[in-house]
Amino acid sequence: MWIDTHCHLDAHEFGAAAPTVAARARDAGVSMIVIPAVERANFDAVAQLAATAPNASYALGIHPICVPRASEDDLTVLRAKVEAALGDPRFVAIGEVGLDFFIPMLCEPAMREKQDYFFRQQLRIARDFGLPVLMHVRRSQDQVLKHVRQIAPGGGIAHAFNGSFQQAQAFIDLGFKLGFGGAMTFTRALQIRRLATTLPMEAIVLETDAPDIAPAWVHPARNSPEQLPAIGAALAEMRAMTPQALAFATTHNALAALPRLAALSGA
Repeated sequence: MWIDTHCHLDAHEFGAAAPTVAARARDAGVSMIVIPAVERANFDAVAQLAATAPNASYALGIHPICVPRASEDDLTVLRAKVEAALGDPRFVAIGEVGLDFFIPMLCEPAMREKQDYFFRQQLRIARDFGLPVLMHVRRSQDQVLKHVRQIAPGGGIAHAFNGSFQQAQAFIDLGFKLGFGGAMTFTRALQIRRLATTLPMEAIVLETDAPDIAPAWVHPARNSPEQLPAIGAALAEMRAMTPQALAFATTHNALAALPRLAALSGA
């Protein structure tokens, strides 16, 4: 059994075929897909999509790339949606939230400040409801660490992790898991591969980030959650494990990071 802890199944690239894609992933052995929201406009869409696929769940949050067009009212709506969703077993986390200091426009002083504000407010929502977070940490690991030390959510995952070993250990020490996916299948991705093969197994979860970050054998075509078992098998080979052992370990880690997902899966 495999768990895709981060997949944008509601993306326009999938369109009306999203439930079929989820079914193909299930047939490939992906028992659960977590679909994070990115802005107020798709809060309802991710919940509705998760309701249509037996192997799907969702998170609610405002992505840092969407922060420029977000408003204070969006945070109010998010808090209300989260509270209402607590009765839905398919709702598992706050996400995708975090900081992005890769895109130049987001690095301007005013936008960095707005990102910080939205991230901290969403951490407060996660803390207030005892929920984990799915965090975007692109070129922002230290800043994200600073905020989660000050406003501790209920654990979660640092998605698409690509920091240093010291930063990885800091997230692990704070109770977070680290997400790895298609990027580690490229032989030139030396740092990500070193992290994926040497960090403690109990710290690692798998993801596709589909339709983005396709593995080497798919790139440059669109990624899909049905690629997760092959991504997992590639990591198993790098770590000298069987795919079955790696699937068991990463599934256990995902359920530990997302307790509501564990309840949904019956684990």
